[in-house]
Amino acid sequence: MEIRGERECQNCGTRWSYYDTGSVTCPDCGSMHSVGVDEERNLHTTSPVDFDLTAAREQVDADPLHRVAATAKEACREYVRRRGFVHAGDLRDLDDTYLAATELLHAADVFGRSFQPTDDEAYYFLELLRGADRGERPDPVDVPESMREARGLAVADAVKQYRRELKRWHDGDDPAAEDALESVREHQKRLQALGGDLDPGTAEALVAATRGLARYLRDDDEVALANARDRLDRSAR
Repeated sequence: MEIRGERECQNCGTRWSYYDTGSVTCPDCGSMHSVGVDEERNLHTTSPVDFDLTAAREQVDADPLHRVAATAKEACREYVRRRGFVHAGDLRDLDDTYLAATELLHAADVFGRSFQPTDDEAYYFLELLRGADRGERPDPVDVPESMREARGLAVADAVKQYRRELKRWHDGDDPAAEDALESVREHQKRLQALGGDLDPGTAEALVAATRGLARYLRDDDEVALANARDRLDRSAR
């Protein structure tokens, strides 16, 4: 949504940034009567949210892994639900923490449905749990074949959301950008249609292409656009 981020309390006069708090409630007196005082509205799609998997990690030695997965899944769902990529009009990156949270969300779902997870599947899940809230994900070559759908669906979901916000943020007539955005959409839909079951390296190429397109639109980086289009073309073969 487009909002006036700086607010002023009509009760006590305190000013604060909605962009930072995500609330219209005065941080000093608690009044809900406030007004936006900025002259212009800015696109803003994200909310303040912490991503902390400590509670799930602490369960590992005490509870069955399917219960650990349920705790992790809830933390990831809340983080992904509140996260966006435009802050006070500024486009942010498709970052590894968001990707890791989305991947752990899908991995927890797959893992939670498995009656007898293999050692490789358990290791993959625990590696995600160990570092997802620090933006760490297993390398594509380390994703077990039985868990490829978790990586693929996570990439598809993250790219879909990022592309949607990127398209809203980009305001201009740029045929090259529009073509690339449509190509990203086609690759994302294909990955979704496959249920995520695609070589993880190919899925990562879609992430890299999406990031390159964002750099082009944000920084006018022609090389980033060329590399993004090349990755998309090669992934289509």
